[in-house]
Amino acid sequence: MHTPDPRPDASAHAPSAPLLSGRGLTKAYGPTYALAGVDIDVRPGEAVAIMGASGSGKTTLLHVLAGIITPDAGTVTLQTRTGARLVNDLRESERSKLRREELGFVFQQGLLLPELTAVENVALPLMLAGHPREAAQAHAGQWLAALGLAGMEDRRIGQLSGGQAQRVAIARAQATGARVVFADEPTGALDSATSADVMTALLDATLRQGHALVVVTHDPQVAARCTRTIRLSDGRIVQGERTTAVAR
Repeated sequence: MHTPDPRPDASAHAPSAPLLSGRGLTKAYGPTYALAGVDIDVRPGEAVAIMGASGSGKTTLLHVLAGIITPDAGTVTLQTRTGARLVNDLRESERSKLRREELGFVFQQGLLLPELTAVENVALPLMLAGHPREAAQAHAGQWLAALGLAGMEDRRIGQLSGGQAQRVAIARAQATGARVVFADEPTGALDSATSADVMTALLDATLRQGHALVVVTHDPQVAARCTRTIRLSDGRIVQGERTTAVAR
């Protein structure tokens, strides 16, 4: 289990080899191409924003990169703790294990389990990976404290504000030591001040460890805080922009 890292940003010393690569990614639904030959690399310490109009292929790209759906053509390669894995060649059970142990997810509504407490939500992936309940919950509590939720471990999700619930989702995504975190409109249901706080927590928790973040967003303020923005149109990358630094 990975402990929250209080050290300065590790991205400056991160290796340049991609953590995640997609090549020639194609996905069609009937006659419509959601992805039409996308190439993308995501490197350690990078926060990549994916933007585009509705229907441009943003969420499909995220789901293909995360192994949630398989492309019709092309390859997705993830650098795991044990070496490179060709994600789209794995069986569904293997992809599920990969998502549980190597990847993290933060969605617009969090997708937290309302019947569980905050600490139980964060500890659940660890217990599914075989860690004892007591150790998993202790580790989950460390992540909740690191994200400003000390004292709220036993609250159920309905007892938290929207911003607090998203911090629980961030803690859950980080607790397994995920090297790539995927976020789909993570601030879409939040007001502007809370959105800024959640993005700060998400960027700090991910990039400080030299890990990578992939964010689907409609919000240009969210994209501006990432190190790189790519824009999709009709399933193709039409523009890429890089900023000089992440705005924390």
